[in-house]
Amino acid sequence: MSWKRQIKLKKPAELRIMREAGRINATVLAKVRELLQPGVTTADLNAAAEEVLKSYGCISPFKGYGRPPFPASITVSINDEMVHGIPHPKRRLKDGDIVSIDCGTIHEGFVADSAFTAGVGEISPEARQLLEITEGALYAGVEKMRKGLRTGDVSAAIQNYVESRGLQVTREYTGHGVGKEMHEGPQVPNVGAAGSGVLLRPGMTIALEPMVLVGTYETRVLPDQWTVVSADGSLTAHFEHTVAVTEGEPLLLTVL
Repeated sequence: MSWKRQIKLKKPAELRIMREAGRINATVLAKVRELLQPGVTTADLNAAAEEVLKSYGCISPFKGYGRPPFPASITVSINDEMVHGIPHPKRRLKDGDIVSIDCGTIHEGFVADSAFTAGVGEISPEARQLLEITEGALYAGVEKMRKGLRTGDVSAAIQNYVESRGLQVTREYTGHGVGKEMHEGPQVPNVGAAGSGVLLRPGMTIALEPMVLVGTYETRVLPDQWTVVSADGSLTAHFEHTVAVTEGEPLLLTVL
């Protein structure tokens, strides 16, 4: 696959649509965050997300995506589950869990994609540090989303931020361009060398998504063919924003 050929620069009018899609996506995630309490099922979280999406006349690009088709509108990944967890009516949140919620929104033909990880009740100091470092890594990457830099500058910033604090980033799962399709070019790994990769140009819109692990960076996929877990059972976290390259400062599209 040639990611470079899939890069699609967005015009100002298209960025305005993507900004609205991002606002809706942030609204969905804010609603789900409110519900992160012991006893709530992961299916409850998905139902709440779908209700908000429906109120805006939107759908998620996640539902029906891939093979086998993903069955929900959000992913809910708990503790050692890094990404792509499938909501289930019998899976209940527990005090001390950390939960990663990833959501996409299609609005007027454009996709917004973002994610966060949060604690349920009282979480351990280790888990709290993991969340802080993962979110910090996202903003370290955002800072490098500037005209004239390269995707490798973004990747290196994320990797250095995490590894200098004693944690690991995934090697197998990456950030990606996003627009009329959920996955466009360029691919933006969470590891890389500064000065390498694709040149960043105004109009590029990229979903940056550090996925951080307390133990090994190695992962495996569960038999459901979707849920990705840490190979050693250690805690994981995931934060994501869709970001536009502009003539000046990076523009966060997936905020309220």
